Amino acid sequence: MRAAVLHAFHKPLVVEDVDVESPKAGEVLVRVAASGVCRSDLHVMEGESPVANPPMVLGHEGAGVVEEVGPGVTGVAKGDPVVIALYGPCGACGDCRSGDIANCWSESRTHNMYGRMNDGSVRLSLAGKPVAPMVGSGSLAELSVVREAQLIKIDADIPLELACLAGCGVTTGMGAALNIAKVQPDSTVAVIGCGGVGLNVVQGARIAGASRIIACDTQSAKLDLASDLGATDAVQVGGGVEVVEAIKALVPKGVDYAFEVIGIPEVVNQAFESTRIGGTTVMVGAPPVGSRLTIDPRVLFSDRKLLGCTGGGNIPGRDIPRIMNLYRKGSLNLEKLVSQRLPLDRVNEAFEALQRGELARTVIEL
Repeated sequence: MRAAVLHAFHKPLVVEDVDVESPKAGEVLVRVAASGVCRSDLHVMEGESPVANPPMVLGHEGAGVVEEVGPGVTGVAKGDPVVIALYGPCGACGDCRSGDIANCWSESRTHNMYGRMNDGSVRLSLAGKPVAPMVGSGSLAELSVVREAQLIKIDADIPLELACLAGCGVTTGMGAALNIAKVQPDSTVAVIGCGGVGLNVVQGARIAGASRIIACDTQSAKLDLASDLGATDAVQVGGGVEVVEAIKALVPKGVDYAFEVIGIPEVVNQAFESTRIGGTTVMVGAPPVGSRLTIDPRVLFSDRKLLGCTGGGNIPGRDIPRIMNLYRKGSLNLEKLVSQRLPLDRVNEAFEALQRGELARTVIEL
């Protein structure tokens, strides 16, 4: 099969033929129809992700159709349309048994993060050498072998080129608002960074019933898109415009919830200082490895909360069906998230656009 392979950091991906094994017990072979290109993929390319270990097949926002199932698979069958989730809970650890599925950090999930199956092996190879799929997905490829637990079956009439975004960007953004912050009706929200994930924080806050949603970004095009998706106010930062001052000019006491969706420690601090006494800040963006966060303890002392966010507190079996249902009802807009569609051979153009910060999402159609 053809796949986009990372061989070295800071180098373009190489689209080449990769060998694929048949699925083993509890595993499924998926023919990928479409994959989003996420900033987390770019972090891997730049060597700034803990899961980066070339050679790798990148991509982790995939949707497709089941091609083959391994022994013991009962939840999906050949021909089923599926979304490949960001991870698959083990269902057996203490966290899963207590219902805290989003915090399953079992051995199987650790293997998943590094692209390995439960037995520590991988199903992809190149010239006889193993190649890991990013977070067990590797969706920038024609085929993907994943654990059954990582697949969510969806209805056949939902476009796969839109459904793929639920693999990461939509679940992370909406989950940050609905699962982590638990945004309340009539509240005020600031979203700093309106790329693919930030736009879904905006949508999540709107769906939760927030009365005022302030979108902040350096690019007017992203702010226009945020307004289309539910932002009530748009703040173009930079050029002398400071984000904390701009937010407090609109909500003088500070917002109830602030979301940092870039991954810059300084901006996390700005988001924190933009909240009211008793407010909540969620760090959604992934900061560089080795970075440190410094905040004024006097601000923290005033009952403010600072929360982390891994994948939006995502429980795949709950959140992806919820996203599909909201899309069906018209409450969640997936079409506007897709800025461009490209074939696999042009995948590096998607990463160039990401580096320039131009687009919400590129979808690679296979």
